[in-house]
Amino acid sequence: MSVHTSTQTTHYHVQKRRRAQFIEDWRANHRTVVAHEDARTHPTARGSRVGVYVGADGDRPTRSMDALVHEIDPGVTTTVHRHSWDAMLFVVAGRGWSEIDGRRVDFGPGDSLHLPAWAWHRSGNDGSETVRYLSFSSEPLLETMGMAVIEDAGHTPVAELAPRPPYSPGRDGSDPYAARLRRLARDQDARRPGRLHTGWDELELRNTPRTRTTFLLDRAIGYQASGITMAMFEIGPGRAQSMHRHPGEAWLYVVEGSGESYLGPEPEGGTRHPWKKGDIIVVDHFLWHQHINTDPERTAKVVRIHMFDSLLETMRALCDPLVLFEEPPDHIRDAQAGDPSTIDWPPLRRPTWP
Repeated sequence: MSVHTSTQTTHYHVQKRRRAQFIEDWRANHRTVVAHEDARTHPTARGSRVGVYVGADGDRPTRSMDALVHEIDPGVTTTVHRHSWDAMLFVVAGRGWSEIDGRRVDFGPGDSLHLPAWAWHRSGNDGSETVRYLSFSSEPLLETMGMAVIEDAGHTPVAELAPRPPYSPGRDGSDPYAARLRRLARDQDARRPGRLHTGWDELELRNTPRTRTTFLLDRAIGYQASGITMAMFEIGPGRAQSMHRHPGEAWLYVVEGSGESYLGPEPEGGTRHPWKKGDIIVVDHFLWHQHINTDPERTAKVVRIHMFDSLLETMRALCDPLVLFEEPPDHIRDAQAGDPSTIDWPPLRRPTWP
């Protein structure tokens, strides 16, 4: 039987109304700085406590990344689970471990870990103080595409867990299907043995024209994340980054220090938002921004998380000829940031909480 579908309005009106509502909802949920006090933790069935800085599960929806805080009490081991997105962890307190596809990685304050997509993982605390870490994941991006899947296996032994989804090896042939099999097999062959851990003692911060900085997790140092990058930078006492902007959301977790961030659609006329240790600064798509250390005596350390590779490479093709990073000419940039080589940088010490 044939069914005729009729609508009371046109495609034009539906799309126009849908887009207007999307922007209205997005603006209503926009944040600038999320204080650590607002990311209140709650007990979960996994055995940990979880709070939301930025993400739909905390009524702060985003489009590409989320930011959560996790706490594990002494003697607790979480359930094991896996998901279709990958995540990055930054530890701020306590010493514990994560088991990633059966491989145990011990961690302490300041360490960074990568949890690859579809990798079974759990975390535990064999110490005497609470473990606290931040997680940053691409779950919102996968959910947007209808591909966000999570599987919890309780306390099932690792040997009894299913492996990551299999994939077909490449095959000979000049046809498009053979070419696709080879291309995707090469991608998985490169991704699956990627790096999982960066220890705090490995870090070496180096001067740039704006701050001193180091990668924590990035493909430049052997990681194979789905476009997320995590770096840490340090701003000298009373100094600032130069003004700049870029597409894509970025989160900045304040490891140490206090200050404020300028955010605005133009390099002038925006608003300065204060922040302190434990807060997250939310930088929205293509906003001009500048991070300022207002303490005249101490440096400020910030961990920056950005969906830099895959998403922005796609956006570059879609937005051409827009640039992916914009800042003032060098002489203005240098005047805003000062010369980092003139700063007496303190020794690098592991983060503390609180």
